[in-house]
Amino acid sequence: MADHNELGKLGEELAVEFLRKEGYAILETNWTFHKAEIDIIAQKENILAIVEVKTRSSLDFGLPQDFVKPKKIQLLVKAVNEYVISKDLDIDVRFDIIAVHKEGKSFVIEHLIDAFYHF
Repeated sequence: MADHNELGKLGEELAVEFLRKEGYAILETNWTFHKAEIDIIAQKENILAIVEVKTRSSLDFGLPQDFVKPKKIQLLVKAVNEYVISKDLDIDVRFDIIAVHKEGKSFVIEHLIDAFYHF
């Protein structure tokens, strides 16, 4: 597996661990619908958090969250609609980003809540 794939997988594992510590139940990881993949679907109380995880080895090329493009957001919205309908959920949906980047020998995790609110 390429190094960037391993880094991405590690970032998703760190994000799941972080969310669990914050009181979220992890419902799905890497859930796909057509061309869209949702990294993490988590629930806390009556909120369904759709989480896109972005992991970078450094911030030299920008913040991890800057790499979530409008096309990706459109695909996520379609996938979430399908998920909510297929599971017959009556729940508030929120789009979050968890940005993970390496700092020295450890990782920094930033949870951006309602990250796609402006779309």
